[in-house]
Amino acid sequence: MDTVVPADEVLVAGEWRRGGGTGSESIDPADGSVITTVHHASEADVDEAVAGGAEAAAEWGRRLPHERARHLHWIADGIEASAERLARLQTRDTGKTLKETSALVASAAGTFRYMAAALETFDEELTTQRGPSLTMSVHEPIGVIGAITPWNSPIASDAQKIAPALAAGNAVVLKPAEWTPLVSLALGRIITDSGLPPGLVSVLPGRGSVVGDAIVRHPGVGKVSFTGGTTTGRLIAHAAADKLMPVTLELGGKSPTIVFEDADVEAAIAGVLFGIYSSSGQSCIAGSRLFLPSARAEEFLERLVKAVARLRVGHGLDPDTQVAPLVHHRHRDSVAGHVDRARAAGGEVLVGGAVPEGDAYDAGAYYLPTVIAGLDNSSPTCQEEIFGPVLSVLTYDDEDDLVARANDSVYGLACGLWTRDYRTAWRVARRIDAGTVWINTYKQFSISTPFSGMKESGLGIEKGRRGIAEYTRQKSLYWGLDEAPHPWAG
Repeated sequence: MDTVVPADEVLVAGEWRRGGGTGSESIDPADGSVITTVHHASEADVDEAVAGGAEAAAEWGRRLPHERARHLHWIADGIEASAERLARLQTRDTGKTLKETSALVASAAGTFRYMAAALETFDEELTTQRGPSLTMSVHEPIGVIGAITPWNSPIASDAQKIAPALAAGNAVVLKPAEWTPLVSLALGRIITDSGLPPGLVSVLPGRGSVVGDAIVRHPGVGKVSFTGGTTTGRLIAHAAADKLMPVTLELGGKSPTIVFEDADVEAAIAGVLFGIYSSSGQSCIAGSRLFLPSARAEEFLERLVKAVARLRVGHGLDPDTQVAPLVHHRHRDSVAGHVDRARAAGGEVLVGGAVPEGDAYDAGAYYLPTVIAGLDNSSPTCQEEIFGPVLSVLTYDDEDDLVARANDSVYGLACGLWTRDYRTAWRVARRIDAGTVWINTYKQFSISTPFSGMKESGLGIEKGRRGIAEYTRQKSLYWGLDEAPHPWAG
């Protein structure tokens, strides 16, 4: 397959054809050039995809687990065989560094393989006998799953929804983000080429207000799994409530990174840099609030600012780049607006805080990695998800105050702790309101480990063995064993 996905084709219930909606240009954020024009799906395409998915799922869900697992391995084979092409395509579409997109492609293949292995050992459960019956808990497919994925890591997010949903016996209607549909369409090609029964996966790019809304509200969709902003997540939750439909929502974050006095400073600085500036800060779990002990704040900040100034900003295909362009010029302008408002509120920009200058940057969606100090934790800069390379610095004097302010957020997605004392790490990790806590590391993931959020960071669980169960309906079976006549027997 060519590097550029055919512009006139979307995947509708096993058929590749031109989408029935309007066209949209896919822009390379590194230089503003047009990669291709993608023709969006229409509401009619959604209807056909759901109907085709329901028909395909009826047969797919009856297949034995090891038979479904075999197909997941074949999809992983296809991803690995196309890894370099997929990584380059995602770099062009999202702006991310090639190193990161290569890791995301590998993660997608690994997700399909893990879910295949987990499916092979996904046993039904005999429950404790409490009467004259043998009791069982079994899981059955839901039917058609709506999967809506974000622009910041499309192929990995796609896999985290498609793989467990297929493993559980469902069909999937995938809507990739409007800004970054190309690698999702390429994944759709790999899935159809793998021999998966037609109709089980549809890929329908388009606007959230049209295609996404049609998927969420469609009566034939039994569950929606969404990764994206909290505002959109709330709208989906309201629509799901009207349908009494289950949802998985992986939403926003404003994650604290906490450095303790005994931390290894060099390791902590490297972790803080990676936690906020990898992915150019475009990550729900980015460590965007840095808490420093007052006694060491000046020393740590001086070294941190120097390290930030040395970060290499450039094109995602340049192997030396550490901070690539943001996904879109409109998003870059949004990040710049946050920094401007922080300045106006009295924040001190210690480094960055501007669009880089020069021929290499002028046409792209670049923004310099930024550190802001001098604002209170209650400020919009420290409370709102900026989703860019912007770090807010705060100080603390005691643990109780630290925990209170770290938890003073509507979000509860992630946290990073840097300390040599395992007692401190355990105690604070258990006190922090976050679905994931990293200790002396940051942004490390394992498909075998559940991922979830607290508060406005989401509902439900992704990854791990429970990730498959999230796409099933639980059913209880009672097998009567009492040989005595039923009390109502004639």
